[in-house]
Amino acid sequence: MATGVPKRSRSSKTGRNGSRLGGEGSSIILSYPGKRPEQEILECPPSNTHCVWQGREANSLNRLYAGDNLGIASALLQDASIAGKVGLVYIDPPFATQTTFHARDLSHAFEDHLSGIDFIEFLRARLILLRELLAPDGSIYLHLDAKMVFHLKIIMDELFGPGQFRNCITRKKCNPKNYTRKQYGNVADYILFYTKSDSYVWNRSLEPWTKERAKEYQYVEAKTGRRFMKVPVHAPGTRNGETGQPWRGVSPPPGKHWQFPPAVLDEMDDRGEIYWSPNGNPRRKVYLDENPGIGVQDIWMDFRDAHNQNIEITGYPTEKNQELLRRIVKASSMPGDLVLDCFSGSGTTLVAAEVTERRWIGIDNGIEAISTTLQRFVEGSRPMGDFVSLRAKQKLLPGVPSPPQQLELPLEVDPPGSGSAVGGTTTLGAILNFRLFADEEMYAPVSKVVKEWSGREFGECPFDRVAQRK
Repeated sequence: MATGVPKRSRSSKTGRNGSRLGGEGSSIILSYPGKRPEQEILECPPSNTHCVWQGREANSLNRLYAGDNLGIASALLQDASIAGKVGLVYIDPPFATQTTFHARDLSHAFEDHLSGIDFIEFLRARLILLRELLAPDGSIYLHLDAKMVFHLKIIMDELFGPGQFRNCITRKKCNPKNYTRKQYGNVADYILFYTKSDSYVWNRSLEPWTKERAKEYQYVEAKTGRRFMKVPVHAPGTRNGETGQPWRGVSPPPGKHWQFPPAVLDEMDDRGEIYWSPNGNPRRKVYLDENPGIGVQDIWMDFRDAHNQNIEITGYPTEKNQELLRRIVKASSMPGDLVLDCFSGSGTTLVAAEVTERRWIGIDNGIEAISTTLQRFVEGSRPMGDFVSLRAKQKLLPGVPSPPQQLELPLEVDPPGSGSAVGGTTTLGAILNFRLFADEEMYAPVSKVVKEWSGREFGECPFDRVAQRK
């Protein structure tokens, strides 16, 4: 059996010049040509955006931005209602795949042509701004594949501190692959989970009990029929106080102490919660019916990409499973908190935030992403296999007398009080409580998309007016 060496007894080595190598307090820095100072990035020019469309709630904090997320994030830092108040960031950036992506109707979606240090610095600049936008109790999730996750882990340690690393979540992204002749099948990607501080929002995620998972509760109490497991009532470490003394004639094992004071152990024993073995050793009963579920671990097998689970999708490439985002949103934010996704794509994060009663901000510089998100907000998603036909567009906008259609979106909701991640579907009306902004480069194409989506005519471009004044 391997024995760990306590941190306090480790010795750190020194280099030839006497400098300390490794040990507590040391950090790893990723150096590369073109790595800019943080202050330079924080001073990058903010984007100038104009509102293209406004929903029924004029003061809604929900926003969808079309444009460069670096400039828009810089602009958000100057917004007192946003800066330092974002509760959760989830981003699923390009994975440096050197690929051009298309939607299911073969329309162009986005380019993923950055690689190496260009990709690292591209993402690092945005992570610096996102860190500043986060609230003190906020969290950030960065979704990547194996190609760049290790580089960005070092960058995240630099920006947030190694102590704020919480998990590297492994997600099974697809069905098994056949090309495994000279390597293992690539079926996983990764999500780096960091927090801004040690005090952060955390709602423990639970998986419901199944017959297989409940095998550890193999004992049945004769009087009550309750299933239980037996666990030790001692813990590592010697104590000189009452928890280190014999209890009911039994001493804790060598090098251990009782987990509870003798008075508490007496109460537990009086309630029948202590199991005495034939040789007189006490163990605590842990009952299955008192445990609402199993805490979610860092390997997620149930959230394959939508294209691999035959569920309803938007058809946008790289679209992530909606339940994946709902787990993250519910675990690391509270109702009313602000959720931000600056690579929002088809809007999965935004819908997950909406249905869990969070506020949201989405940013994307792809016209296909903006168009897909707008259609999703009023039509939901479509069944797998519907790659050609388009539904008739509903004009569910302000000024239209008929109320919004109730849309069946494929979003799971927990049964009240279940604490589980399973349940039935919920009916969600069209999402119209947001404002749509565009920067100068995106204003014209976004206006065209919104006109087709809403039937609204647009007048003079506000950026043209600015140019004329100059």
